Amino acid sequence: MEELNPSEGQEQQQNPLETTSGNTEQYSFQPVSQWSRNTLDVSKISDAVDRVKDEIHKVVIGQEKMLDLLLIAMFSGGHVLLEGVPGIAKTLTAKLLAKTIDTGFSRIQFTPDLMPSDVVGTSVFNMKNSNFTFNKGPIFSNIVLVDEINRAPAKTQAALFEVMEEQQVTVDGVTRKMDFPFMVLATQNPIEQEGTYKLPEAQLDRFLFRVLLTYPSLEDEIKILNLFKDDFGSKVSADVSPTLKPSELAEHRELVEQVHIKPELLEYIAKMIHNTRNNGDLFLGASPRASLAIMRTSKAKAAISGRDFVTPDDIRFVVGPVLNHRIILTPEREMEGFTVGDVINDILEKIEVPR
Repeated sequence: MEELNPSEGQEQQQNPLETTSGNTEQYSFQPVSQWSRNTLDVSKISDAVDRVKDEIHKVVIGQEKMLDLLLIAMFSGGHVLLEGVPGIAKTLTAKLLAKTIDTGFSRIQFTPDLMPSDVVGTSVFNMKNSNFTFNKGPIFSNIVLVDEINRAPAKTQAALFEVMEEQQVTVDGVTRKMDFPFMVLATQNPIEQEGTYKLPEAQLDRFLFRVLLTYPSLEDEIKILNLFKDDFGSKVSADVSPTLKPSELAEHRELVEQVHIKPELLEYIAKMIHNTRNNGDLFLGASPRASLAIMRTSKAKAAISGRDFVTPDDIRFVVGPVLNHRIILTPEREMEGFTVGDVINDILEKIEVPR
């Protein structure tokens, strides 16, 4: 993990909208001491992050920002949508992340003929005792990988609404709670649109992050080839071991909640979200769910960096993945070639950073 060095006087910030293998743009802020409190020991969290990343890097080369965002979401109690072309380790990384946690894992392959009962389960009549028995679906697990989520129609996607927001499933009037931890990792391919269904805005809003992935760099590609040149069957995946227990994850989440964030930074987040609702480039702005997501994830970002306080850098790191699926461009801006990332970068430049 990269750690900030207070002795340097200023932090360097990665462009929050940069994809996981792109170049970075630098920002400079006030000294770290401006935001510090130093009363909470978060070393256990940063140590846990290092252990998890070490295990995943036995198989996955690069994709550092994707791993950071996945871990931030895990410590924040949120769900993640991974979007990118086929073959760049979206599904593999999700499976390996689940493997590093000593808990349950299930995978659901979304297809056009998948029914809601195939996801949440169904009640079956028992002839012996003349009553119905509920057979749980694959959603009843701890880490659930929904592969190619945009392959299923809206009716099936809607089966995820309740469980993603409230961590419970209601079938035949009976509500069943999910076990801790519960996290949905979904993947989708933005290129191939034949046989796919656009995700409703209400479902997109339930994802904490939408992580946009790109191809690996030339250096990482060479490392990938060297890693698997004598391992066609990817046997190295078997070396990935659990490093984190659910009880430890629960403790870490409690610590993340206690990370300090100053009132000026809360106002900074609120100004960003308010700008999206009064922005001439946007047809739809962000809801309070987005501002809460930025607050939660910026705390987690600080914790995995080994700090017990939030800085503007933490906020700017997470704002892109939090907002890029929650706001909609106006048709005019879309026709002119603008992107959501362009608008978010413009907002970040306009809103004054707290000093």
